[in-house]
Amino acid sequence: MKPLSLRVLRLFEEMGKDRLDLHVLFEAAGNEPTEREAVLDAIDELTGAGMLDACGSDFYGLTERGKGAISQS
Repeated sequence: MKPLSLRVLRLFEEMGKDRLDLHVLFEAAGNEPTEREAVLDAIDELTGAGMLDACGSDFYGLTERGKGAISQS
């Protein structure tokens, strides 16, 4: 898993939430468009790996598999 993907997962833990808005997930990077694009790539990776679920309206939910990845890191 890429370091940025792990940072995205850890945001769920830091915020104490199982569901976060895309704008909050952008905090895993900076404010530059390229950094935000990297966060979108990380979200795609995590969604494809079954660690995040797209919940609609720019929200993503942490799955049990995602929680397991956080605890193993």
